[in-house]
Amino acid sequence: MTLKSILWKIKNIIGYGFIGAVFISLAVAGYATDTLQFHPSVTMRGEPKYPAGFSAFDYVNPQAPKGGILKQSAFGSFDTFNPFTLNGIAPAGIGLMYDSLMKQSADEAFSLYGLIADGIALLPQNKGVAFHINTKAKFSDGTPITAQDVAFTFHVLKEKGMPTYRYYYQDVAEAKVMDSQTVVFYFKDQTQNPELPFILSELPVLSQKWWQSRDFTKTSLEIPVGSGPYVIDSFVPGRFVAYRRNPDYWAKDLNVNRGFYNFDEIRYEYYRDTTVALEAFKAHAFDVRLENEAKKWAQFQSEKDVRSGQIKMKAFEHHLPSGMQGYVFNLRRPIFRDKRVREAISLAFDFDWMNQNLFYGLYNRTTSFFDNSYLKSPDEPTLAEQAVWASLPSEAMRKIPSISFVRTAPESMRVRLRKALDLLEAVGWRVNQKGILVDKNNQPFTFEILLDSGSSATWERVVLPFAGQLKRLGIEARIRSVDTIQYKNRLDSFDYDMIVAVWGQSLSPGNEQRYFWGSESAHSHGSMNYSGIQNPVVDALIEKVIEAPSAEQLTAAVQALDRALLSEVIVIPHWYSPAIRYVYWNELTMPSVVPMKGTDITTWWKK
Repeated sequence: MTLKSILWKIKNIIGYGFIGAVFISLAVAGYATDTLQFHPSVTMRGEPKYPAGFSAFDYVNPQAPKGGILKQSAFGSFDTFNPFTLNGIAPAGIGLMYDSLMKQSADEAFSLYGLIADGIALLPQNKGVAFHINTKAKFSDGTPITAQDVAFTFHVLKEKGMPTYRYYYQDVAEAKVMDSQTVVFYFKDQTQNPELPFILSELPVLSQKWWQSRDFTKTSLEIPVGSGPYVIDSFVPGRFVAYRRNPDYWAKDLNVNRGFYNFDEIRYEYYRDTTVALEAFKAHAFDVRLENEAKKWAQFQSEKDVRSGQIKMKAFEHHLPSGMQGYVFNLRRPIFRDKRVREAISLAFDFDWMNQNLFYGLYNRTTSFFDNSYLKSPDEPTLAEQAVWASLPSEAMRKIPSISFVRTAPESMRVRLRKALDLLEAVGWRVNQKGILVDKNNQPFTFEILLDSGSSATWERVVLPFAGQLKRLGIEARIRSVDTIQYKNRLDSFDYDMIVAVWGQSLSPGNEQRYFWGSESAHSHGSMNYSGIQNPVVDALIEKVIEAPSAEQLTAAVQALDRALLSEVIVIPHWYSPAIRYVYWNELTMPSVVPMKGTDITTWWKK
């Protein structure tokens, strides 16, 4: 079978879509010399929206004026310019320094278009994926970006980078340079992972020449060579970092970049906490504010500068999974290992009261890890989801769990607390004469909710009512706020009882689920398995998600995973808004079209 026909077959089996083609002869290890068909774009399902040679994305203004300074806010401090390892804290906006092989569009579920790589090709029999590097691609120091840099980046991230990369790339056997412009990633034998080419397409590219003489694992404020549109211009840790648009950026006129990166400088001013930052914004110390607090959003409407039009408010609706935000139980702590205890504590969370009294009714209660999307598990499993459960490897795994606890909690807080006490008493806890919940050894039920000091002022107003309800059960929930660096270190080492955490989700879930919920990640330093869940059913369903060969099967597998996670009560779900809210000074303007994934500030400009 020729390579062209194999590509066609793979496309129709797993849904890859390509537009346009460049044919390059290449000797692929294990095969005769074949003509690889390199395409400038690829999509997870169907066909890419934009044809070969398109001018610009529909949601940008290609004629947007260039110039001006965009000022934003950040919190805490930073001590490294390497965002790819666990060591240290990188500054806000550091991603502006790096480009990836290909670039996602914001008005499609999952399509990528050529950036550093101007072509992508699948190897026969799903053995791997190849990328052709644009001959014009250059780093910020003017040196060419080559296939050697891509292979170096892959290996250094997998070996020395954050645990994320090891989970993302674990099905890749090796990266091999075929020539200066072509790199091939070979997949492990029997790999069934249709998302893998897309994960590799989003590989950020680092300069081998710059990094090979430096320790990748150490924190450093030496300004690195980048591959993206901006370079660091100036900085003072804890005060600000300023990025200057690189006038020699090789891809500034590329179709995927037209209408982007319109500011000459993007500057992040650092503040101690959200209260100070709010007052600074009102004084026009910075230009735009992502407003995720309902109270402040409501209060802004009465501000003088809003009424006069000097400050604008806009909510951008999106059609993406809300992800999960909530209070996370650390299952590594013995006190939380019994699910009945977790259910009891969950019942003490009074969302309806908070939404009415604190949030101005602006939020919806989260009842899924993929809320606000078709990936959310229905109350009763569909036939397709039932088929996923039936395909699990053992009889014990095939029992479909109930999620009625999450979706049908009693309305009355009195009833909820009574049910919570019943659950706690069934485990062996009891309320003593002093109103304190104790175990059989008379030890009190107490735990700590850990907060980051940068946002503690915001969170304390919602944590305190929760702690008050727990006190009615005889439980003491202590609130502790620590500085950003200490908070990060404690998160990385799982040194907490309960935290507030957020897991973002997309319409194409895949390998990142191993990093979020996989048993292996439960003890992997720095992973996002904050709860420490280790569940063979969850592990099996994660693999079903990763290996799903069609959009329908992916949806069913994700719904099954969602059901399994909800049934384990590893988090007390919070709330979500189907819109992203911005408050900004009126010299900023933006494209008229808002894509499905929401607005992107790098497409804005100053009047």
